[in-house]
Amino acid sequence: MRQEADFILYRGLKQGKILEDIVWIMENYQNEQEYCREIRVLCCESLHNLIELAASHGFEGNLWQNYLTFLMVNHENAYSRACEMRGSVSGTINELALHDFQIFQRLFAYDFHEMATVLGMPEFHAIKHYQRSDHDQEGNVFNRRIRDRICDLSVRLGQTKTVTEFQEEVTEFYREFGVGKLGLHKAFRIEHEKEEVQIVPITNINHVHLSDLVGYEAAKQKLIDNTEAFVRGKRANNCLLFGDAGTGKSTSIKAIINQYYDQGLRMIEIYKHQFQDLNEVIAQIKNRNYKFIIYMDDLSFEEFEIEYKYLKAVIEGGLEKKPDNVLIYATSNRRHLIREKFSDKQERDDELHTRDTVQEKLSLVKRFGVTIYFGAPDQKEFQNIVKCLAERYQIQMDEETLLLEANKWELSHGGLSGRTAQQFINYLLGKQ
Repeated sequence: MRQEADFILYRGLKQGKILEDIVWIMENYQNEQEYCREIRVLCCESLHNLIELAASHGFEGNLWQNYLTFLMVNHENAYSRACEMRGSVSGTINELALHDFQIFQRLFAYDFHEMATVLGMPEFHAIKHYQRSDHDQEGNVFNRRIRDRICDLSVRLGQTKTVTEFQEEVTEFYREFGVGKLGLHKAFRIEHEKEEVQIVPITNINHVHLSDLVGYEAAKQKLIDNTEAFVRGKRANNCLLFGDAGTGKSTSIKAIINQYYDQGLRMIEIYKHQFQDLNEVIAQIKNRNYKFIIYMDDLSFEEFEIEYKYLKAVIEGGLEKKPDNVLIYATSNRRHLIREKFSDKQERDDELHTRDTVQEKLSLVKRFGVTIYFGAPDQKEFQNIVKCLAERYQIQMDEETLLLEANKWELSHGGLSGRTAQQFINYLLGKQ
């Protein structure tokens, strides 16, 4: 039984220790007298790690095959990235991939029955027909849709008769869904690890949809039109959502990624103090077969902050052209992003070129080709939002009392906004 050392393309497998340990057991279990203690410890540890993987990812069925499938769909290499872009490929790399898939197929077909019998560990049979507990139905790493795709692929791979069929199934998965973290996850954040910029998956994203946001139909449609053009490969603009607090700007952005994830849209959240990493982030994603929105929430700058100058260069103005698969979406409570005061005019009286100073501060917002306004609702619109949310959550209260209580709530909880309406409904749900 060959192990990871024999792989050519699929080397350095993340979470590959389980594979390494179980393959060692496969090769040495018949020498139990020589390795009695080591084998026993390794068996228990491997079973523990497989069960933990199943619990965190929501797997069930044949955990061994699920695990091997998980390794393949997460491994970014020359072959998997090429298949992500073009589907099946030819040439030498195809032959090298076939070599690796032969090893994977043999591992898939391995029968643990004899090993479990010799070692006196019937617990190994559990990994072939594992059933999730009610608590593990979702898992906390993948959403259900991703988990089901991996489990379905695992079943199909287990049914293949030849290594060519095995390769075709994996290749088609790469073509349709992609590979690695960028293929499997919707949204990401930026972290530093040993001075390197890492794009890290966000595993628990809000499952909101644009229909959840009551009102703002024109604003939502403008956002949809721009995003649909982007995911279809047409020309699209960077987008700024601005307006009053609690009006649904951030909710709209979250809804967009949920709505267009299946069409290859991904989102990377970045904060103001991370703008220095923007060029490195773009370098990592510019040649991938996805559309990326770099998302900046609650974007604004104080007059003494100069990070906006770095952002300007990245959006438009640097020597390197921004990739066609990258857009920037931002939300802000400020129309012009950079704080200005009346005292600024007095300070500028001493400047020779006051207009140049003003234009410098306004030039950032001009680089967002689409600006969308989200204004606070008036009293009637606020009441309509409350009524719609009450109906959605099945609040049992007559309309007159509902609106009277809603008006009392907003007076002491932030004023008229969609967020205040949602908080009021949450309050009522908590009392039920």
